[in-house]
Parts: sequence; structure tokens; C-alpha cells
Amino acid sequence: MAATQEETKKWEKEQKVHSHKLYDLAYRATNQCIQCGYCLPSCPTYMSMGKESASPRGRINLVKMAAEGKIDLSQDLSEPIDLCLGCRACETACPVNVPYGHILESAKDTIKEYEEDTKQTTKAEGLKGILLRQVFTRPGLMRAGGNATWLYQRTGLSNLVGKTNLLSKISEPIGEIEKILPSVEGPGKRVKRGKVLEPYKEKKATVAFFTGCVSEAVLNRTNRLTIELLRHIGCEVHISNKQNCCGALHAHQGYSSISKDLAKENIKAFEETEADYIINNAGGCGAILREYDHLLKDDPDWKKRASRFSAASKDVSEIFVEIGPLPFKKKWKGRITYQPSCHLTNVQKVASAPEELLSSIPGAEYIEMEKSNECCASGGIYNLIHYEESMKILDKKMGYAKETTATTIASSNPGCLLQMRLGIKRAGLEGKVQGVHLVDILAESCGIE
Repeated sequence: MAATQEETKKWEKEQKVHSHKLYDLAYRATNQCIQCGYCLPSCPTYMSMGKESASPRGRINLVKMAAEGKIDLSQDLSEPIDLCLGCRACETACPVNVPYGHILESAKDTIKEYEEDTKQTTKAEGLKGILLRQVFTRPGLMRAGGNATWLYQRTGLSNLVGKTNLLSKISEPIGEIEKILPSVEGPGKRVKRGKVLEPYKEKKATVAFFTGCVSEAVLNRTNRLTIELLRHIGCEVHISNKQNCCGALHAHQGYSSISKDLAKENIKAFEETEADYIINNAGGCGAILREYDHLLKDDPDWKKRASRFSAASKDVSEIFVEIGPLPFKKKWKGRITYQPSCHLTNVQKVASAPEELLSSIPGAEYIEMEKSNECCASGGIYNLIHYEESMKILDKKMGYAKETTATTIASSNPGCLLQMRLGIKRAGLEGKVQGVHLVDILAESCGIE
């Protein structure tokens, strides 16, 4: 339906307001880009789509033009920005250190506000907003969802639904991901919040474990094994009962105000533990935890507290290497390759620790995947909202995985793990290759179940 004259005037007014906001948030940063093109080979969407608007420098130029009021935020900028995976590999490749991730999230935040203020949001966007506001921010509801998933798997209902292909008929992406979900542990084994768990040997450090929301719901076994391994290397582990979602999905989808609220909630919760380190086992979560200082840089009441939090935040692989060694007891059979988490590598700057750990496993043959640092196209919920584009990138990634002849593909992020498990299925490698979280592999090699 065509917009009325009154609606058009309102949009034009809002366009100016939000262009000015984008100018304030990101214009200076866009001017850092020298349009050299070093980012192009590192960008999965540019390599897949082959057009400038799908490249980092192309998107930066569009953001600059939108901030100057030369193009429309919704019609011209929204789609190119939405099609970005946010892997931030371009930041690693950039010779002048353009803060692309911050430009991207400033653009997403501005576009989201503009479309909401001008009532241009779709029903799908509205549903996504409800999930992000009302579900992911409620830990109890997420745990209940995890318990429901366990019951769904345990009763055999998942097999029945799988035979009818019901979920795939409703939504192909959701149906495909449901088929490759790992087994969820029952409520009795779920990590209890509010606990302080003593180390199994002489205490070396006090750590607080960040459970995450998706991980706590459906990868609760990996969380439990993470805590067990930490205790085995001498860590006293605190599990705050006041922690919440990290806010990464919200920041990536333009809901920065919610992300900031969650950051404050988590900072306060973990300060109470007085831990030396705040540990996570999810590359995507860990990335935003380390950037709470940037997220709250303009809030004088939280800036210093956020900086302390970010400095204390570490991926579990770093702690295993720094405080270990791990108590290996069993030999691993087969060849292992590793799909790095983009956010672990490009944002947290943790690259060697996971590979070092995999190489140290007795009996394991670790082989590096060609172009391992290329994104697998999970991208938070990217594989749900841009399924076909995500699968193109994933299928290319699986070609490199096949070449390793590995029987295990390790990952250090829940989203990447599910994506690689989906890739294994699409490549016809089920029963021959398994996708496993790094922590699960290490725990099995230590005889911990």
C-alpha cells in the first residue's frame, strides 16, 4: 500500500532525525576507512555475493552516505546491513583499524529505531522483537524451554515429528536445526545457580562462570562439563543466580538499549562473586562481555565497572592453558579439525589456545582446516533469517572440512557448533563425522562424563 502524503512527511522528518543520530554515532569512524579493499577477501558475504554493497567497505560507504542524509535508512541501507554476518574478520584484515563492528551496530540500532518510529516494521520483525525482549531476557523461561526440549527428545516425540517433517514445513531453517540438536540433559543434571563449587585440588583461582542463555537451555551438558574441568584444574567456581543473557543477540539486531540494561545487570551480578575471572564457553557471548566497556563508555556511572568486568572476562580455553594442565586420562581415537568462532578470534583475539588444547589431547591427530578462519555463517540468528545465503557459505566451508578427513569437527561457540552439525548433515557425513564442542572433547579425554 502506497504511503500517504502525511506518512511521507513524517518519514522524511524522522529520516533527518535518525541520520543525525547515525552521524553522531558512526560518521567519524566511517572516515577512517581508506577504501583499500584489504577487507574484501576476508568477507564471507562479499565472496559469496560478489557485490560491493555486500562488502565491509561498501557497507561503510553506505553508512557514511546515510549519515549525511544522502540515502534512505530503510530502503537503501537496511538490507545491506542486515545481510552482514558481523563476523568482524574485516577488522583483523584492516590496515588502519577501522572499528567496523561498532559502525555496524550503530547502523543497526539507528535503522531499528527509524523503522519503529515510522511504523515500517514487519510482522517477522515484531515477532523477533518479542522473543528478544520477553524470552531471551528471562533465564527461568529459557531453562524451562531447555527442559521442554529434553522431554521432547526423551519421549521420542522428536522422532515422530522428524518423520512427518512437520517443523520443516512450518520453517525450513528451524526444522533443519532441530534435527541436529545435541541431546539435552535432564533437569536433574542442570547446573544449579547460586552455588559455589570447590576445586578438586589445591585452589589456584576463583572464577565465576557465565552460563549463557541458549547454552543453559540446550547445551547444559557442555556447561556442566566446563565447570567440572575448571574444578579439576584448581578453580573455585561461582555460579551467580542473578546473571542474565549477555545481550549479544540484542546488540546485533539493533536493540542496544536492552543490551546495555543486560550488561549492567550482569556486571552487578558478577561483582558480587568477587571472582578473579569471569569465564564463558561461547565465543559470541564472550565477545560482547569483553566489549561491555565500549557498550557503556558514555555512562559515567558504569564506565569503570564495565572496564573491570571486560578485563576479567575470559574464554575457558584461555584458563585451561594458563592454569592447567588438564588431567588427561584417555586416548582420543581419530583425527580432529577445528572451526574457530569468528567472535572468539576476531573480537576476543583468542586464536591459539583452542588449537593448543586440541593438539595436546593424547592419541588425537589434530589437523588444521584450510581457510579455517572463514566464517561458517551461523552469525547468531543469521542462519534462521538468511537461510539460503547462510547455506551457500556453509557448504563451501564443509568442502574444506571434508579435505581434512577428520572424524571430529570441534567448535568453541554454540551457534558455530549447531551450524557445523548442520553442515555435516548437508554433506552426507552423518555417522562418519561428528560436530562436538571443544569442552566436550576435553572432558571425554579427561574421563569426565
